[in-house]
Amino acid sequence: MPSPLQSNVSKDIATGVVATLGIFGLWAIMPVMGLVFSIFIPLPILFYRIKLGRHHSIFIPVVVMAMIGLISGGPTTDLFFFSAFIALGFFLGEMIEKSLPVEMVVVAACAGVIGIGVGILLMYSVIAHKGIVELISDHVKTSLELSLALYKSFEMPQETIDAISGSLDRIQYVMVRLLPSMATASILFVAWINLIAGRSLVTRSGLTFPDYGRLNRWRAPEGLVWGMIASIAILVLMSSTGFRLLGISGLLVMMVIYFMQGIAIVSFFLEKNKLSRAVRVLVYSLIAFQQILVLIVVSIGFFDVWIDFRKLSPNRREPDPSDRDSV
Repeated sequence: MPSPLQSNVSKDIATGVVATLGIFGLWAIMPVMGLVFSIFIPLPILFYRIKLGRHHSIFIPVVVMAMIGLISGGPTTDLFFFSAFIALGFFLGEMIEKSLPVEMVVVAACAGVIGIGVGILLMYSVIAHKGIVELISDHVKTSLELSLALYKSFEMPQETIDAISGSLDRIQYVMVRLLPSMATASILFVAWINLIAGRSLVTRSGLTFPDYGRLNRWRAPEGLVWGMIASIAILVLMSSTGFRLLGISGLLVMMVIYFMQGIAIVSFFLEKNKLSRAVRVLVYSLIAFQQILVLIVVSIGFFDVWIDFRKLSPNRREPDPSDRDSV
């Protein structure tokens, strides 16, 4: 007969599996809104990694990936995407347990996921007897063709369909070369969001979480500003397509980092003015669905390097309080 401790562990593992599969179900049923839910795929994995430890929590991603593989009928692009986010949750838990600085937690977890992704692509390329670039190019081409077929089903104007159809090769060329930076930027963003959500969930459950201080006081390392400036300079000054794509790639990653800093600034002032939770949710929702607001937040984060909107002392560090509403 299993002990109460073993029963609790089994229950937690089952709950973790159900929660993760639930997010997958929302994503599969509602592709548009499900994309928003998919951001939180790593959250239950992260939570139970911290709660159960490595040896017990490892069963959750293994069982989830096996069940999704069965549902999907084998290896698919969706399975690869979902598995990457599952691995991200586990790596975040691993890095948090080591009590690393918050920047190192995010960077190390993202590096682990990217490393595994590249390894899987290498193995698949060997099996398929194709290079990685060719594999990615084939996938992008298939996705573009499916998108074009979808546009036709929506009865879009024929001129628009013809224009897209005539540009498919060019679009494919650009997307293949931007895909690494797009993937890196996406993983960075998802890692940061889940770190914030995971901290709240873990502390509310009475579990131990490292004291990273107020994350709405967080600032990107000052040296990164040169990466942003260099990316903009390459994009503006260089006429070569290759160099311009390099500039865009760097800009995509830098924009995510300064978006994080910008959101921290927004959270700081929402908290400072003691605005209600409803107002905060409204502000964050507007930012999420309005592209111009996203660019404004990125700009705020970037120019904070010189303006210092929050007037933070470089040597001041406030401990993480019990206020769960702050970032």
